[in-house]
Amino acid sequence: MNDSPSTGAPRWGYALLLRLHFYAGLLVGPFIFVAALSGALFAMTPQIENWLYQTELTTNTTGNPQPLADQITAARAHIGADATLAAVRPAPAEGQTTRVMFLVDGLQPFEHKAVFVDPVNLGIHGELVVYGTSGTLPFRIWIDYVHRHLHLGEPGRYYSELAASWLWLVALGGLALWWRRRSVVKNGQITRNSSLRNWHSRIGLVLLVAFLFFSVTGLTWSKWAGANIAELRTQLNWATPGLDTQLDAVSSEVSHSHGEHAGHEVAGPVPGSGDNASTYDAVLERARRAGIDASILEIRPGTTPERAWVVREIDRSWPTQVDMVAVDPRSMAVTDHVKFENFPLAAKLTRWGIDAHMGILFGLPNQLLVAACALGLCVLIVLGYRMWWLRRPARTAHTRPNPRRVFAELRKASPLALVTMAGIAVALGLFAPVMGVSLLVFLMVDAILSLTGSAKKSAS
Repeated sequence: MNDSPSTGAPRWGYALLLRLHFYAGLLVGPFIFVAALSGALFAMTPQIENWLYQTELTTNTTGNPQPLADQITAARAHIGADATLAAVRPAPAEGQTTRVMFLVDGLQPFEHKAVFVDPVNLGIHGELVVYGTSGTLPFRIWIDYVHRHLHLGEPGRYYSELAASWLWLVALGGLALWWRRRSVVKNGQITRNSSLRNWHSRIGLVLLVAFLFFSVTGLTWSKWAGANIAELRTQLNWATPGLDTQLDAVSSEVSHSHGEHAGHEVAGPVPGSGDNASTYDAVLERARRAGIDASILEIRPGTTPERAWVVREIDRSWPTQVDMVAVDPRSMAVTDHVKFENFPLAAKLTRWGIDAHMGILFGLPNQLLVAACALGLCVLIVLGYRMWWLRRPARTAHTRPNPRRVFAELRKASPLALVTMAGIAVALGLFAPVMGVSLLVFLMVDAILSLTGSAKKSAS
């Protein structure tokens, strides 16, 4: 049966869309599947991580916490003098430990060795590698690296960008194909539709918005498209405000607050910049008076003597608490203050979108929703492969699909339509280069199949 319905829309457009949907599903599908499955696992494992590392994360002691200086001294005695003190995360609540984080050799970017200190009796509860602002621990770091780059480092990021770049296009293409077939069914031109296709379409329709959300938010982390998104946000004044940590003669004497600076923090301290443990208590007390009131926060020393210390809230649940202040450790003056309430709306939406993508914005309901949508995407991909397997090209010549289908139909398109499609493809390729290169590969594969099919047909 011919699967190319003939309705009022151009037949060549349907053929092209069907072919792209097929190629993307067949060739990019495995990457999307791995990203979706690892994303579902990441969203569902915070509770498992808390259980695995309860020795490091919790304590049974009660009482008033010791000064941060004493907690840092205990952590320093445990890890040794060679490690560079990078940041401190005070115990957020009674019964939890303080994380004293160090830079040590052999770690990946944005990783630290955290020493977990009992804030009451200064006992050491262990040490673990932690990652990023979310403070992910080893179990989830392993899953996160699968999701991010397949444990291949920087080259592996192309896989996740490929998946995120094509997910939105495949989802919208599937919607268009479903609508086309739906209208044809209403006209009575198709009398049979497989159960697999029905389930494939239903899952795609129900989860369409989630797929678009995963794609857009996932691209913000990507290497090439992510850089272009960041540049676009900057040009539109939608970027997240940075904290100015530069100190000068004025900032060491006078406290002021801006909140819209273009300055940015540097990732890590220089050796010795945060070794004065008593400064942490004073800086934290000054930040509290400046309005940093979240229970989950981080204190980071200046990267050079000319840089302020940073105290930032890192509670990304709802309501979001990500305010931060820069404090001059010499005068204890607040030299800059960035408040989430002053973020541009686009920056707030980006923050909420990323946190919802990770499953941390609304706690367990967010986790369950992310996992369900991601697993639904996995099922949809499996159904797609099953449909392809049942309808894979036959070996006999009279049943083999015509490989010249797309190119033959494209000849019927008007010059304006061809130029428009080429312009859109080039624009998308420039904005998302990984998708652009893969699209070029798809077209080359289809061209080779077309030439091969033509040669076989001529020979027969």
